[in-house]
Amino acid sequence: MVAFGGNALLPDPLDPSSQASRARALAGALRLVNPAGEGMVLVHGNGPQVGMILLRIEATRDRIPPEPLDVLVAETQGSIGYLLARAIRSSQPPGTQEVAAVMTQVVVDSLDPAFSHPTKPVGPYYTNEEANRLEEVCGWDMAAGPRGWRRTVPSPRPREVVEIRTIREATASGTIVIAGGGGGVPVIRGRDGELIGAEAVVDKDLTASLIAVCLEARRLVILTEVDAVYRDFGGENPEPVHILRHDEAARLLESGELPPGSMGPKVEGALFFSISTGREALITDLDHLDEALNHRAGTWVLP
Repeated sequence: MVAFGGNALLPDPLDPSSQASRARALAGALRLVNPAGEGMVLVHGNGPQVGMILLRIEATRDRIPPEPLDVLVAETQGSIGYLLARAIRSSQPPGTQEVAAVMTQVVVDSLDPAFSHPTKPVGPYYTNEEANRLEEVCGWDMAAGPRGWRRTVPSPRPREVVEIRTIREATASGTIVIAGGGGGVPVIRGRDGELIGAEAVVDKDLTASLIAVCLEARRLVILTEVDAVYRDFGGENPEPVHILRHDEAARLLESGELPPGSMGPKVEGALFFSISTGREALITDLDHLDEALNHRAGTWVLP
């Protein structure tokens, strides 16, 4: 199981053409994680991609009705899934391994407190003046970040992956499955079992860990923008943490040192997987992946 953020594909929202080359780099990285060509699952983020769509919606709001957030997540699952599937197929000899992108819905709880406290940043950064205007005109919740203000939306916990049987059967046959894109399309189960779209974004690392536990994956690898988990990240004395045992990871999460919209869900997802399966999880970046897989870099969450 491999999870990575949308920024890994689209580091510069103003240059969408870079996604194809980044997808090829990720396809190469998968060979490091899975040299034997076994069935595996790839879960991607979609923050910058949804952000681009939100910008288009903002620019055409007076002419075209805006789509709900769950539909936007589904749109990015299709577009990013296509780019990744194309890149992975092109990186291997014909017929070597099947690749499939699965449109994935994730059930969330309608009573999840996240719906009352939006914390998940989506879209681009805005200036203070732009943020004030968007709060007033669009009713968005805005929060300050390192490079300005961003829209925040509810991020309820994933409870169930609707298409898990399809994902399980495909991986069991040796297929590379792109699933849970953007954390999955958030849906709520109605009283009669009907699935209803939710105006929210599910954290992709938590969804990846849930899928990994359901499939009893041998390993969870979370790729991010930094080489390891750091104590005092952004402070005067940042210190990389290369080994996190369960109790230490739990203390780090409880301390509030890991931001909820950034490294926090990655450590939480890695910890959930490792506790549930008794297996190891790795957090690192693409540049250090080879070293990390040989336990010379990254952060390993271990029993």
